[in-house]
Amino acid sequence: MLHFKLARLREDVPSLLKLAGPILVGQLAVIAFGVLDTAMTARYSAEDLAALAMASAIFISIYVGLTGVVSALAPIAGQLFGARRYSEIGEEVRQATWLALGLTILGCFILLNAEHILAISRVSPEIEDKAKLYLNILAIGLPASMAMRVLMALHNAVSRPAIITAVQLIGLALKLPLNLLFIYGGFGIEAMGGPGCAVATVIINWSWLLMTLGIILLDSFYRPFKMFERFSLPDWHRIWTLLKLGTPIGFSYLIEVTSFTFMSLFIARLGTTALAGHQIVANMGTVIYMVPLSLSIATMTLVSQSIGANKPERAEEIGWSSVVFTTVSCIAIGIAVWVFRMQLLDLYDPPAAVKVFSIPLFLFIAFYQVFDALQVTAAFILRAYRIAFLPMLIYAGSLWGVGLGGGYLMGFNVFGNTPEFLQGANGFWAGNSISLGLAACFLLYLFRKTAERYEKTHPPVEV
Repeated sequence: MLHFKLARLREDVPSLLKLAGPILVGQLAVIAFGVLDTAMTARYSAEDLAALAMASAIFISIYVGLTGVVSALAPIAGQLFGARRYSEIGEEVRQATWLALGLTILGCFILLNAEHILAISRVSPEIEDKAKLYLNILAIGLPASMAMRVLMALHNAVSRPAIITAVQLIGLALKLPLNLLFIYGGFGIEAMGGPGCAVATVIINWSWLLMTLGIILLDSFYRPFKMFERFSLPDWHRIWTLLKLGTPIGFSYLIEVTSFTFMSLFIARLGTTALAGHQIVANMGTVIYMVPLSLSIATMTLVSQSIGANKPERAEEIGWSSVVFTTVSCIAIGIAVWVFRMQLLDLYDPPAAVKVFSIPLFLFIAFYQVFDALQVTAAFILRAYRIAFLPMLIYAGSLWGVGLGGGYLMGFNVFGNTPEFLQGANGFWAGNSISLGLAACFLLYLFRKTAERYEKTHPPVEV
């Protein structure tokens, strides 16, 4: 049995890497957007940087939740692609577009009325006005961004992520000159500071959408999907199916984002040095996380297609192959991060006090990556089986309850018996790592039970 699984691993890994490679490059390109915005705005003024930090945190929370709902198209279209029911993919894309339109209206309403959220921060009127302008500008690009998410889900489902990656890289090439133009001004355009980042992003979002639609219209690969063959009114049954799967996914994303956001807010109470050290390690963790995330998206695609082709045993094999490969990869990354921790810290060139504070946190990054790899892989496999509600509950209990709650108790030594090593920021990172490990255990168990049940109710096709 072990020999059989190892043989499958050798077969499955190249397929995973073929899909995950372009996804990883695209994810890193998107991260580079934030890096450019932060670095270039910081050179303009501290007030603009503060406004950017506030506004981007609000936007990301809204954006992640909304796009999570739309991402339900990926496993649904993946199953249809595996079943060779190509024309139905076009209908699902049209219905996902209607759903994205409804979510866009909701998102724009929040972005255009963000003063109520911004008021919580009690910052100066100048910073609040800049943050509000930033969010108002991003509302103009939200329709394109949401439509693009529909097309990204489609391309992942049909094993064509490289198309999206190419478009994202073109956008990244445009980001630097557009930021320079709108942040600092030029060619008759007045300097806008931080809000100029939003103008550049909006232009790129609409460019992405137009480029991707052009590719779909011109490439014969997409013709069997018949996406533009006819106009479809909203089909509430299909939209409800998307919502049933997508809403828990969106909430799961929101739980992950908010758990890290609140972790940062609590650590901020420990002082500037603690917050700076945490931010460096968190930023590094975000970049590394793109590896298991990309592999997980690729896994969801292959598992969905196998389910659609009525090959439940193959779907389970691919799932376990990914769990093993992704975990081993992240163990190697974790060890490398610990071994080269000083060199990695030097890249950020922090003050000496921040560097000393950050070093112990690298130990948690090593464990964190392993648990994160396990949980994210299991979660995406379950989405391929169209299961998202129970994982959402698992995330809420583990990340909010154990992660934030346990981290708070340890970090602030609430009961007075926390070991010194687990106090402060270490306590929050330990709580977060434990919560991810707990989530991974529950999600992997749920995957095993789901696969067993699915194989019993869906006899495989004999080849």
